[in-house]
Amino acid sequence: MMGKPLITGTRVTVELIVEKLAEGEPIEQIIEAHPRLTKEAVRAALAFAAEALRADFVYPISEKRT
Repeated sequence: MMGKPLITGTRVTVELIVEKLAEGEPIEQIIEAHPRLTKEAVRAALAFAAEALRADFVYPISEKRT
């Protein structure tokens, strides 16, 4: 998966889980689409993403200029 973090024992990326949750997809629907996932795995993906965002990196947001 090109070096992206995966849920152990699957080919499901943390990125995919976070994107689906951000789009409003319920955890149950994500698990239904990927039966090897568990609620705990989805929570672990979110915890991993939160930890990654705690890194000492600053992501500047550019303002749109009209």
